[in-house]
Amino acid sequence: MKCGVGLIIQIPNSHPSPPRIKSIHPVAAQANEIRVCTERACRRQGSAEVLQVLSGIAPPTISVNSCGCLGRCGAGPNLVALPPATYLSHCATAARAAEIMSIVCGFDSMSCEKSLEALSMRKKAEVEMEKGDFATAEILLSQAMDLNPVGGVHYIYKDRSVARLALNKTTAALGDAVEASTLAPKYPEAYICKGDALMAMEQYEAAGDSYSMALQLDPSIRRSKSFKARVAKLQEKVAGTNCYT
Repeated sequence: MKCGVGLIIQIPNSHPSPPRIKSIHPVAAQANEIRVCTERACRRQGSAEVLQVLSGIAPPTISVNSCGCLGRCGAGPNLVALPPATYLSHCATAARAAEIMSIVCGFDSMSCEKSLEALSMRKKAEVEMEKGDFATAEILLSQAMDLNPVGGVHYIYKDRSVARLALNKTTAALGDAVEASTLAPKYPEAYICKGDALMAMEQYEAAGDSYSMALQLDPSIRRSKSFKARVAKLQEKVAGTNCYT
C-alpha cells in the first residue's frame, strides 16, 4: 500500500524542499517499519527488487511497505526507517538491503547474509513447487531453515507446509503451519495453510476456525477464487458429516 511522504516528515506547504537523506545510523535500530520509495526514479534504480528483498528477509516485527517520493531523486533507491525517520539512500543491491535490515533489527551482518541465502533457496523452492516438484521444494526449504536465518522464517515454514501437504505429510504440514502462525500471528497465509492441513485431517471445525482467522486478518481474501473454493469444500464436507450424525 502506498503512503504519502507527509506521513513520514512534515514539509512546508510553500517552497517544499526534499528531506535530507542520512547515512545508516544506530538510531535506525529503534525502527519497526521500512518504507521504500517506488516512484519512477527509484523504480528505475531497482527499488522494486529491493522492496522484495527487504520483505523477504524481514522478521515479523518489521513491516516493509512501498511509499511515495522521499526526495533526492537520482540518489536512490531511497528508503526510510521509522521511527524515528532515518533516511537511507543508494539501496540498490541485496547486500545493501541486508546491511540495512541488520541495523534495523539489531542483528549482525552475517545473520542477515544468511537470511539472504535462505531467501534465495525459498525462491528456488517456489519455482519447483510451480513445476509440481514438491519433494525438491521440501529439501530446499529445509536447507534454508538449516541456515538459521533471522528473517523471513515464517515464509519458509508456510512454503514448506504447502510442499509437505502436497506430499501427504499432513502432520508435518500442520506443524509448519502452526510454527508460521506462532512466529507471525498476523500472517493470514499461515492460517490458510493450517486450515488446509486440518481439512486433510478431517478436522473440519478447526479448519473453519483457521480460515476465519485468515479472513479476519485480511478481509480481501473473501474475493479470492482459491479461498472461495476452500470455503465451499469445507461446507460440503461439513454437510456430508452432518448427514451421518
